Amino acid sequence: MALVKTKGLAHFSIPVTDTVRSQKFYEDVLGMKAVQVNHERGMVFLDSGGDCVILCRVDEPPNTANVQDIHHAWVVEHEDYENALKALQERDDIKFLFDEDRQGGAVNGPRAYFNDPDGNVLEIIDLTSYKAG
Repeated sequence: MALVKTKGLAHFSIPVTDTVRSQKFYEDVLGMKAVQVNHERGMVFLDSGGDCVILCRVDEPPNTANVQDIHHAWVVEHEDYENALKALQERDDIKFLFDEDRQGGAVNGPRAYFNDPDGNVLEIIDLTSYKAG
């Protein structure tokens, strides 16, 4: 028996060096909405479809350049995926990494990877199946 039985995700944090710049990026690119903002403290709480994402200011950006498996993924609607993929690929201010359709794993579906302004790897996915669900 587990020590603690979780029932969902309350929030997760993403390290960023500039909360103003990053808030704009996450709002403009991923459509998140600010819930609570304290740039002085270095914390921006954003809503992502009912899930909370916290942008937390750090002095140095995370060094994930050689660790592609460390990333954050968001589900997009099936009918929105192709347009979102195209928009990400066309934006000059977004470092687009690659896209693929991965099947047979724990989390399946077409997906695309790109960087935020601090180099954090982000993913959008047209979720076709999840082994636990």
